[in-house]
Amino acid sequence: MKSIVKLYLSVLFALVSTLAFAQVDRTKAPEPTAAPEINIAKPYSFTLKNGLKVYVVENHKLPRVAFSLSLDRDPILEKDKAGYVSMAGQLLTKGTKNRTKAELDAEIDFIGANINASSTGLYATSLTKHKDKLMELMTDILFNPAFPEDELEKLKKQTLSGLAASKDDPNSIASDVRGTLVYGKDHPYGEFTTEESVENITLADAKKYYETYFKPNIAYLAIVGDITPKEAEKLIKKNFGKWEKGNIPTAEYAMPKAPEKTYVALVDREASVQSVINVTYPVDLKVGSDDVIKARVLNQILGGGFSSRLMQNLREDKAFTYGARSSLSSDKLVGSFTASASVRNEVTDSAVYEFMSELKKITTEGVTQQELDAAKASIAGSFARSLESPQTVASFAINTAIYNLPADYYTNYLKRLEAVTLEDVKAMAQKYILPGNANILVVGKGEDVAQGLKQFGEVKYFDRKGNEYDPKDNMEIPEGVTAQTVMQNYFAALGGKEKLMTVNNMKMVYEASVQGQTINLSFVKNNTGSMQEVSMMGMVITKSVFDGENVKVVQQGQEIPVPDDKKLDLAIDAKVFPELHYDELSIGYELKSIDDLNGKSAYAVKVTMPSGSTSTDYFDLESGLKIKSLTTQKTPAGEMTVTQEFKAYEEFDGVKVPSKLSINQGMPIDATLKSAEVNTDLADDVFLIK
Repeated sequence: MKSIVKLYLSVLFALVSTLAFAQVDRTKAPEPTAAPEINIAKPYSFTLKNGLKVYVVENHKLPRVAFSLSLDRDPILEKDKAGYVSMAGQLLTKGTKNRTKAELDAEIDFIGANINASSTGLYATSLTKHKDKLMELMTDILFNPAFPEDELEKLKKQTLSGLAASKDDPNSIASDVRGTLVYGKDHPYGEFTTEESVENITLADAKKYYETYFKPNIAYLAIVGDITPKEAEKLIKKNFGKWEKGNIPTAEYAMPKAPEKTYVALVDREASVQSVINVTYPVDLKVGSDDVIKARVLNQILGGGFSSRLMQNLREDKAFTYGARSSLSSDKLVGSFTASASVRNEVTDSAVYEFMSELKKITTEGVTQQELDAAKASIAGSFARSLESPQTVASFAINTAIYNLPADYYTNYLKRLEAVTLEDVKAMAQKYILPGNANILVVGKGEDVAQGLKQFGEVKYFDRKGNEYDPKDNMEIPEGVTAQTVMQNYFAALGGKEKLMTVNNMKMVYEASVQGQTINLSFVKNNTGSMQEVSMMGMVITKSVFDGENVKVVQQGQEIPVPDDKKLDLAIDAKVFPELHYDELSIGYELKSIDDLNGKSAYAVKVTMPSGSTSTDYFDLESGLKIKSLTTQKTPAGEMTVTQEFKAYEEFDGVKVPSKLSINQGMPIDATLKSAEVNTDLADDVFLIK
């Protein structure tokens, strides 16, 4: 009997195993199932008589509720007051007619809430039990902004400080100029904030914007969280029912066009040791159009992630850059395409070649099934993850209304994604990837990269504000003017060569604020030794001492080795006025050009030190004073450029010293002179290496 049972069990086991292996072939990947229809909960919605459209998404997982108000207006061309729209939005939370900014902040903090405002709406969130108080604060901000004059002045100062910090940043320059090239200066997407436009902004501008556009008939309010539709409707009608609607201005702008022929737009940045590359142009790709999902798949393959073609080519294969990406964006007015990377000067033309090769390849050869499947999987995963946020459901409803999307646009998103074919991707590439009609924007050192870029088309020069210019139009150096005569004028401007020769030592102390902390920068020289120190709150952060023969550099308590080639320059740097000694020490210096520096004409003198490091010093044509210096240094991470600006010279004991000093070595620092001593009694140990 036992043997019969064993035989039966063995046969049954074999049968089950056979059936199992017959059903699942583990040597092959399972076939993908059909894309599901997503069951997205439909928000409860209603519209007030004044036109405010409200969407409520219940989610009781956490006892929190969020209110997000969005205005649907046409983009605004701000012209010579660029930046005022953004400031108008920021001013909303700077105080109301009922509460000062301090009182408003205190009440928000007391209930653990968060309220943010922008030029296109407000966002407020808190625990559900505080929703009535939150709504009181939110509506006070919305309906009763005080627009304090002093707060506007603070915003303007902050904006100017930010502009000063970013004016020499190559990525910021590329962003500004790219907008101008792609959209044009007469398009709201093509303008950017400048120092001049900030100075033009008035409180009246901010008030007029608010009074014109903050109206319920262009507003959408999303309510997400621990609240029922009944509660939400009662709350909104009570607080927003009396909000008066108004007539909203509309605007139309000419459709930007891609260039008829690809060319290179070069922003010559003398200090650059690497180039920022943008291959860019406008595209007519509207939000919600049939092409949007197909175009997203295309861009995912081309430059949308780490496994994209651009990344694998320029980073993994060629090692030109840490990252190469692309974007193909849709917009209610006009979309854009941009492929970008930052690369070393010496490979700039090679990197552009690879960019253009990849763009041409994807338009002619299309993509593979493996690339298509991987792109779909990545996009589907990203879409699925976004559904974890309740705010996503509300944004879907609002987008559907604003852009007149089909009612099932998001419900069937994955189905539309899955339906994208190889032929679709190739068609999108041929429609939207335009290697023959692109702006190849390069922010880099023209002297190093211009020649190699000529193979891609005409090289046109643009300044940092997006204005085209002819480098041949630069001012010609007058006959008889040399690097030596520029230096003589500089010595005269400082106080006279004879006076400078009598200066045996100098000590200067500057003060700066970095991230809210006050730091001191001290410089001491006596023509033989030098000491530089950066301190904060009495603690030394960095100190460098040269005693005439030896050098010691300490950063945060750790001694930093000094390269041998750098030591060659220390004897020159120790001179109070190094330029006085260029000839006797055989320092190479030559007059290169006359350049425009923020509206000032300056002689550019290139200086070559014994170590081989170079700098370009700029001397104002009118005053003769040095106003800027760009120094290229070698570091373990590669070459970097230190920018220094010298402003507002003041006289001390017959010698002029800059009272304002700006230094940018990866982080901008603006310093003010606190003291300057000429031919003073220096401590015996000031140059002592311990």
